Amino acid sequence: MSLFGDGLEAAVQKAFTRPAPKTAGAQMRYLVRQMKGSTKQVAQMLRVSQRTVERYVKDQIKKPRPGLAARLEREVKKRWQPQIRAKARQKAASTGGIVIDTRARMGYTAPIGSTDQDRIRHLTVALPPVYAARLFDAQETGAPDQQLQEIVAEGLREVYFQDGGRRAGSLEEVRFTDIEHLEFDL
Repeated sequence: MSLFGDGLEAAVQKAFTRPAPKTAGAQMRYLVRQMKGSTKQVAQMLRVSQRTVERYVKDQIKKPRPGLAARLEREVKKRWQPQIRAKARQKAASTGGIVIDTRARMGYTAPIGSTDQDRIRHLTVALPPVYAARLFDAQETGAPDQQLQEIVAEGLREVYFQDGGRRAGSLEEVRFTDIEHLEFDL
């Protein structure tokens, strides 16, 4: 499970204008339409037999096993309303920025004589569009959670700790660890 990647996906999904299909049959029909009618591709993607997909499409099976239900929902939401998803990402990356709400252990590296001890902080910070663009670009390229975490830490250093350059100018690095809660909003 990817904490940062899933959080970014959840933030983008809040922009959806219509709810995604809920029933297994409707979800399966949607995926088959997305794959241009290929039940075989859907079956391979969901790791079930082609006949199982066909039975869901015809509503002969109505209740999937928990593992299949989770994969089905994930694949539908990944493909649901791609234009709305793209517009939300574009808006966040160009004008809106992204809001991060987190409870985590944060500290920093600074010159001798300052109190740089890590402590648990609960922050709700609006990061500028530059960081939203970097986060979405890194997510698109398949960056690991560690890289997304470093981008967020950089943003927190600039916006929260340095206040846009008005204080703590000699701050070198922000440590962002032991994440208890993390939520993004566009």
